[in-house]
Amino acid sequence: MLDAIEKMEKAVEHVQGQFLGVRTGRATPAIVEKIMVDYYGSSVPLQQLAGFQVPEARMLVVKPHDKGAMGAIEKAIQASDLGLNPSNDGVVIRLAFPALTEERRKEYVKVVKGMAEDGRIVVRNIRRDARRTLETAEKDGDISKDELERAEKELEKVTHEHVEAIDKAFARKQQELLEV
Repeated sequence: MLDAIEKMEKAVEHVQGQFLGVRTGRATPAIVEKIMVDYYGSSVPLQQLAGFQVPEARMLVVKPHDKGAMGAIEKAIQASDLGLNPSNDGVVIRLAFPALTEERRKEYVKVVKGMAEDGRIVVRNIRRDARRTLETAEKDGDISKDELERAEKELEKVTHEHVEAIDKAFARKQQELLEV
């Protein structure tokens, strides 16, 4: 049971993390932190090479720890499919986030909806696996029929809570995407 709960919590956290990577009209470091930068021959996540600041709602400032990485960071941001054009002033890289069109917002909502559904499927698969483990334990005589029923009810309740958490996160992200 505890293993299943832990896996469900990780699934919910993963979905919420994926939501952070979906661009809204606002600037947030989560959108670019995971971009891989070719830094002296090895791929390194941007968050390890630079600090981030959000001076205004649609502006993100990336400040590299090593000025020698400036070109590589700029190239990695351009190569990403975020549609952002970095402007480099030699000290920091500024990323201006353009306002999203209505059509683009709806596209992003569909993407987020797919991520939420994938998360729900993962949680349900964890429930299925846990239920199989419980049924096997009951067949082997490790737990009684009553304990099996009680555990299945608890498992159902926990599954519902985690699916609800994903649904709430989706609703928040959807609202964030659709607000102009």
